[in-house]
Amino acid sequence: MRAALTAAALTLALAVTSAPAAQAHRRPAEPPPPTFQDVSVHDPSVVTSGDDIWVFGSHLAAAKTDDLLHWEKVADGANADNPLFDDVRANLAETFAWAQTDTLWAADVIQLPDGRYAMYYNACKGDSPRSAMGIAVSDDVDGPYVDQGIFLKSGMWDEPSDAVDGAIYDARVHPNTVDPDAFVDAKGTWWLVYGSYSGGIFILELDPSTGKPVEGQGYGKHLVGGNHSRIEGPTVMYDTKTRYYYLFLSFGGLDANGAYNVRVARSKSPDGPYLDAAGNDMAQVKSDPTKPLFDDASIEPFGTKILGNHLFAREIGDPGEGPGTGYLSPGHNSWYRDPETGETFLVFHARFPGKGEQHEVRVHQMWMNSQGWPVLDPYRYAGGDDRRVERKDVAGEYALVTHDKALTADQRRATPVTLTANGKVTGSLTGKWSLTGKNQARIDAGGTRYDGVFTRSWQPDQARWVVTFSVLSRGGVTLWGSAVPSLTAKQAVDAVVADLDLGDTSGVVADLALPTTGTHGTTITWASSDPAVVSTTGDVTRPETGAGDAHVMLTATVRNGKVVRTATFDVTVLQRVAGGVVGSWSFEGDLADGTGTHAPATTTGPRLDQAGGQVTYVADGARGQAAHLDGTSGVRLPDGLVSGSTWSASMWLRPQALTPYTTAFFAARDANSWVSVVPRGHDGVGGSTMVWSGAQWYDAGTGTQIPVGEWSHVAVTVDGGDVVVYVDGEARYTGTGFPDVLTTTTGTFALGVNWWDTPFQGDVDEVSVWSSALTPTEVAALATR
Repeated sequence: MRAALTAAALTLALAVTSAPAAQAHRRPAEPPPPTFQDVSVHDPSVVTSGDDIWVFGSHLAAAKTDDLLHWEKVADGANADNPLFDDVRANLAETFAWAQTDTLWAADVIQLPDGRYAMYYNACKGDSPRSAMGIAVSDDVDGPYVDQGIFLKSGMWDEPSDAVDGAIYDARVHPNTVDPDAFVDAKGTWWLVYGSYSGGIFILELDPSTGKPVEGQGYGKHLVGGNHSRIEGPTVMYDTKTRYYYLFLSFGGLDANGAYNVRVARSKSPDGPYLDAAGNDMAQVKSDPTKPLFDDASIEPFGTKILGNHLFAREIGDPGEGPGTGYLSPGHNSWYRDPETGETFLVFHARFPGKGEQHEVRVHQMWMNSQGWPVLDPYRYAGGDDRRVERKDVAGEYALVTHDKALTADQRRATPVTLTANGKVTGSLTGKWSLTGKNQARIDAGGTRYDGVFTRSWQPDQARWVVTFSVLSRGGVTLWGSAVPSLTAKQAVDAVVADLDLGDTSGVVADLALPTTGTHGTTITWASSDPAVVSTTGDVTRPETGAGDAHVMLTATVRNGKVVRTATFDVTVLQRVAGGVVGSWSFEGDLADGTGTHAPATTTGPRLDQAGGQVTYVADGARGQAAHLDGTSGVRLPDGLVSGSTWSASMWLRPQALTPYTTAFFAARDANSWVSVVPRGHDGVGGSTMVWSGAQWYDAGTGTQIPVGEWSHVAVTVDGGDVVVYVDGEARYTGTGFPDVLTTTTGTFALGVNWWDTPFQGDVDEVSVWSSALTPTEVAALATR
């Protein structure tokens, strides 16, 4: 339920009457509102062909654009249907066999001197650095590519490595032969920089006539990392003005809670040594061998950080909808320089708050600051030729994001600062600012100098062009600022009241999220007509079965300074329901519900919300017949099976393949609140079977992985935040604090598919969903064939 005044009308009024100084001097030539067409290519690497800008990435994915705004997917999947090879499974059979995998990792494509295109492909086992890297060539950028053979391998345990001295492979000092990036230096010499966790990042000289490494280099020269440092995704850019080579790296892990972030170091020579802004030699940066594997503490102080986890949070009363604008684990970047304008752009993949492992390509414009270090536009590139700002444009209120050196999955949330007309910085940061030259920004705060740029950027929440700044300290910390509308106390209170929304309160079954703050320092306090049912902090106590539903009035008092308004919300809290099975599917040749309560389940395509798909049935189920999912289809169960914080799900699974993040059982309130039973997750070596939840991230890893080709029983029980995950009747995870996901009577339920990830491939049988938390004895009985 939302208060009566519309936020859209208020936002429009504010845009006209209450713009900050940064918006008050709008120029006639302001760029038009942009449009975007997004694409998913993990680990994008840029190459051009004519007017088209291409990206190639992991899983043999490729896409192209001619404006950096609208992307077209061209290829995806390391399978026989991928047009980049005639048949990649056959063509690169040796690579797949060596790496013991069925997919490819981050590819890089470069145009050779004779006009042909060379693809540096690589494959890795994943739970070890057993990898192979090779080259394939094509007359055209879109293929088909013809294999020229593997030229480098890693992970040959107890065998001589590809090092010059033929030493036994040692993953602490020898590289993982993945993540290639080919480039040409200012003198025309060709190079390949590559590497990942294990021994670090290395560089090799290439023979441009073949694209292969010059003989006799072994693994090449070490540049960064070692002892299993979480550093990967190298790419090198030369800048003709600064005459530096810039080595971009991704620190951390790539998944949504892996803390991926982009750092850079520079050198006067393509093969190093590369130094960060603080003067540290990156060749000395490696994990402490006495610490546990993937020791982040040793490496996090190093590298010049230009991009990481962040959120320009949308507060209650701010324009737009949703949580705000920001990224989770952005990284594995490439770069593009426009040959006509000289404009330079960072191209990378990113994940997003509340969207799980969904990822897309993003492009941000990049400038060199006065100290010769790159800084990024705080927002994605949105076009626009003239984005100059004058001093009078800059003064105003801003949201400030600090990209500090911490290697953490936490998002750095924006805090308020003001840049005053007389050159002062106040608020969460104090100091002074100046604008010199062409958009050159300088901020001095806390004894630290930051240099960068002021510009105009497209702010998606406000849906308008705003003044932003991006500045970098000599210690390698980046600050981003984004102008926000200036509001009076009354305008702020009115905006909060208009935007205050508790969702559907006609059938509440779980705790309510009652916001306590709003835009521009506005506070919200709550009163309840029946605190025993709904407390003033949103805790909900449902009436017992038979007592009837409860009706509660919540009153919000919204205050900013001396301005106060109230808003009321009618809340109906549903009585508890008796525990028991609420739906069951045995798949005896159909999708019928065994309880007789629901209509039969339906098939879906490769995504939960896509029509189509098919289910076949196999005779050798866990009990009788079972449903077979082919990896392109799923099953949509009835909506609203369970509502509340007490429930269970039980199923038999026989996967034919284990792919990361693929769901077997999926339940969601919406795309921002879900729970998933994942046969292969992201935790541990190889990814254990787990139950996880987002966007209130919760990982319940079992420490084991169910086998391919065999039946396994998996069950999850949730009881008011207590969660237990069972495999074959044995409790493999027990935890507390599991988030309330099924807080609606219209939740979405599915088998084998969600809104983002690779569908399940294999067999499913004896699925049951319960409105109670099953006991260990009950689970053991369900796990008996």
